[in-house]
Formats: sequence, C-alpha cells, structure tokens
Amino acid sequence: MDRLPKHLGIIPDGNRRWSEQKGLPKEKGYENGIDPGLTLFKLCQQTGIKEITYYGFTTDNTKRPAEQKIAFTEACIKAVKILSAEDASLLVLGNSDSPSFPKELVPFTKRRNFGKGGIKVNFLVNYGWEWDLNSLRMADPGKKNVVPYIKSAEVSRIDLIIRWGGRRRLSGFLPVQSIYADFYVLDDYWPDFKPEHFFQALSWYQEQDVTLGG
Repeated sequence: MDRLPKHLGIIPDGNRRWSEQKGLPKEKGYENGIDPGLTLFKLCQQTGIKEITYYGFTTDNTKRPAEQKIAFTEACIKAVKILSAEDASLLVLGNSDSPSFPKELVPFTKRRNFGKGGIKVNFLVNYGWEWDLNSLRMADPGKKNVVPYIKSAEVSRIDLIIRWGGRRRLSGFLPVQSIYADFYVLDDYWPDFKPEHFFQALSWYQEQDVTLGG
C-alpha cells in the first residue's frame, strides 16, 4: 500500500449484540473481544503502523448493569496484561481517580516499554471526553496550541478510525485527536473480527483525499 495511517483508532463495538445473537447473556460478549484485539495488534506490527488506540470502556459505560461493568472491566485488565507481554510502548489512559478505574491497571498509567518496545499502544479505560478536556479551563487564552493542556496530550492525532458494530458515531472517542480522522465503519460485531476487516479499511483509506483542511 502506498500510504498507511500512522495512528489507528479502534472502536470495538457490538459485543452485547453479538452475545444476544448467540443466545448468551449480554456480558459474555466482552471476553470474546480479547483475542481480536491481540490479532489486530499483530497485524498493525506487521504492516508498520506506528500507533494504535483501543477504546476500552468509557465513564458513561459504567452506568450499565453491574454484571456488564464487571465483565468489560475484567476484559480490559486481561487485554492490557496480554499486550504487556508483547513488544509495545503501552499507556492506559482514563480517570484513574475514579473507583471505576481498575487498580490493577494503575501501574500502566505512565507509558512503559515492554519487550523491545516499538509500536505505541494507548488503551482507553474509564475514559471520558469531559474528563480529558476539563483542564482546558486552565489554558492560556492567548496561546493557539491548547493540546498540552488536555489529559490525553501524549496521544498523537489519529489518521484512521475503524468502528465495528455498524454505529456511525464517535461516542466521545478522543475528540481532539480525531479532528481530521477518516472514519471506516464495519457492520460486523467486534467478536467476529477477521483480518480482512483490517485490510478492507486500509484499502479504503488509500482512496481518501487527506488534506487536513488545506
């Protein structure tokens, strides 16, 4: 491919609908989304993508029934620990002051290199866009660049966002970094991930006219 996104955003939606389709309780879908995340990570490594951000769960998601909250929290903990066994520069980003943030992931809230380091991986856990942008109130109004004031300042601008599950919305996903991102939607649910999904999105990205407003 002539052009690859430097930073890929992943919205792994459709876990609960996948479970219902299988006749399972809604919370069962989250554990089936762990292996696809690792497969996608390895595909990004192989193709030379420099940075990837996974949408784990949001502060709004914590309003869901207790069994679902437990399930997606445990899935995020397991996914992060699996990624920490790979060659990656890993950061977990979210409101770690909240009781909804899993204490097992606190050591990952500072970026750390695992293995040989390499691809940057950001994992959003108990993330909320209002939490992220709240510090903008402290920004100097005379400065054009407000990025250093947001909580996610360490995360670079996203080139391509892929969302599974058919929904055509950002759902609060890194609003500053997503400002010029191309958005590719798959109707398949995240637990039904196939490598073809990844390559379809990259092929589609080749055809987009990326001007960044210029």
